[in-house]
Amino acid sequence: MRHFDVQLLGGMVLNDRCIAEMRTGEGKTLTATLPAYLNALTGKGVHVVTVNDYLAQRDAENNRPLFEFLGMTVGINMSGLPAPAKREAYAADITYGTNNEYGFDYLRDNMAFSPEERVQRKLHYALVDEVDSILIDEARTPLIISGPAEDSSEMYRKVNKIIPHLIRQEKEDSDTFTGEGHFSVDEKARQVNLTERGLVLIEELLVQEGIMDEGESLYSPTNIMLMHHVTAALRAHALFTRDVDYIVKDGEVIIVDEHTGRTMQGRRWSDGLHQAVEAKEGVEIQNENQTLASITFQNYFRLYEKLAGMTGTADTEAFEFSSIYKLDTVVVPTNRPMIRKDMADLVYMTEAEKIQAIIEDIKTRTAAGQPVLVGTISIEKSEVVSRELTKAGIKHNVLNAKFHASEADIVAQAGYPSAVTIATNMAGRGTDIMLGGSWQAEVAALEKPNARAD
Repeated sequence: MRHFDVQLLGGMVLNDRCIAEMRTGEGKTLTATLPAYLNALTGKGVHVVTVNDYLAQRDAENNRPLFEFLGMTVGINMSGLPAPAKREAYAADITYGTNNEYGFDYLRDNMAFSPEERVQRKLHYALVDEVDSILIDEARTPLIISGPAEDSSEMYRKVNKIIPHLIRQEKEDSDTFTGEGHFSVDEKARQVNLTERGLVLIEELLVQEGIMDEGESLYSPTNIMLMHHVTAALRAHALFTRDVDYIVKDGEVIIVDEHTGRTMQGRRWSDGLHQAVEAKEGVEIQNENQTLASITFQNYFRLYEKLAGMTGTADTEAFEFSSIYKLDTVVVPTNRPMIRKDMADLVYMTEAEKIQAIIEDIKTRTAAGQPVLVGTISIEKSEVVSRELTKAGIKHNVLNAKFHASEADIVAQAGYPSAVTIATNMAGRGTDIMLGGSWQAEVAALEKPNARAD
């Protein structure tokens, strides 16, 4: 097997500190082996960056025989690895891992007390897969390492009881507003602000609850921490929605990544927001954390001596890549002419009409033996479609953050004739859906769990 000419061209683009736009199915993973090997020859190490652990491990194992044949070592930087294992992964000529792990390892290295405790080498060359997602969509996402602060869980519970008494002001116009609104919401900045009416009411409620003395002001310097609790509680109720921004599983609030749709086990919001959400959901409130180290993806990846990336959708963000990262974007042609037809969008007056049209289209497609993949923007939307399909008697699989453990099996069989799969955007990056299904998955499902079953 040899690389196609367009893949060789893509490799040249990536070696020249550029963003390569390669259409889905053109073999970005194989193309990445070219600049990865060439830059690994310097002995300074190459970091191949993917969006999740599954892709990092898959790509590393698939490409390992090729790299080892060429005399290169391959490391996999997985989440949860102990420091010695991470140090070994980074010492390899080519290291595969996720953007989160690389960033957090950098922060932990900067908190180390001695050079021997560090795991990373000097940041030489980063090759970023799905580069638009990591360097544009998540550019300002902060990676934060935090430590425990004092326990104030009881205060979060008390303030949480007050928030339902407040009414949201729908229009941001405090000077002329004459309605009953007590707070306004800035969706873009993800912030809330009390109105004058809201300040008066919340001070009355805080006095009634015995949290604040009568005659005191919430904005008094002595009540700074109380204002912090009120703001966090307001944000939790007004801006963060269950099964969209987070899920509750086994009595724990787990964040859902807005870009990938995946759960972020072990990650917590800062500034008391996570505690406020826990109070809102009535689960155990864990101690608040204080920030010890922080960096954004944008700032982290600009630390590399050499940076390149690839994706199927880069040309629309070419200006941002150029202005922020000084990277040019090159559109790599397809190996064969594109025969897929991209149809125009359909717009409906109501949500119910749209869902009904989806169900009817699925019936038509599955009757013809076509597999169907339904993409949704959140867990909530995926479950709405799932309920309607169940009512219509259509068998289907659901792939969202609640069922991520079975992701590989669901994706492997999504191309099976007449199969119906509902997915959030967690399955949208680097996922191969084979038409006809996966025979490997079929065999794995038939394997007996132990010898006694014979």
